[in-house]
Amino acid sequence: MAEKLRIKKGDEVVVLTGRDRGKIGAVTRVFLQKHQVIVQGVSVAKRHTAPSASSPGGIVDKEMAVDISNVALMDPKDRKPTKVGYRFLEDGRKVRYAKRSGEVIDQ
Repeated sequence: MAEKLRIKKGDEVVVLTGRDRGKIGAVTRVFLQKHQVIVQGVSVAKRHTAPSASSPGGIVDKEMAVDISNVALMDPKDRKPTKVGYRFLEDGRKVRYAKRSGEVIDQ
């Protein structure tokens, strides 16, 4: 069974390493077994595709997967990279929070 990852689809993340270091984007897909995420506008590659019924083909920009260790969640308060923790609220719900500022992360 794959372990649970702290970054989820829809989260805004910052790229920490690589040629796209410093770029910010939203997570569009998470691959649990591979420990990778696809981030909107990050790690874009050119792909030559053949024409099909659904697409005309040609050279297409495609977002490639990035290892989850190379991205960090963006703090909702000061918009800087932060680690993620879990805590329970008074009503018993388990929520994620930004360790940098202590803010609860919406999801």
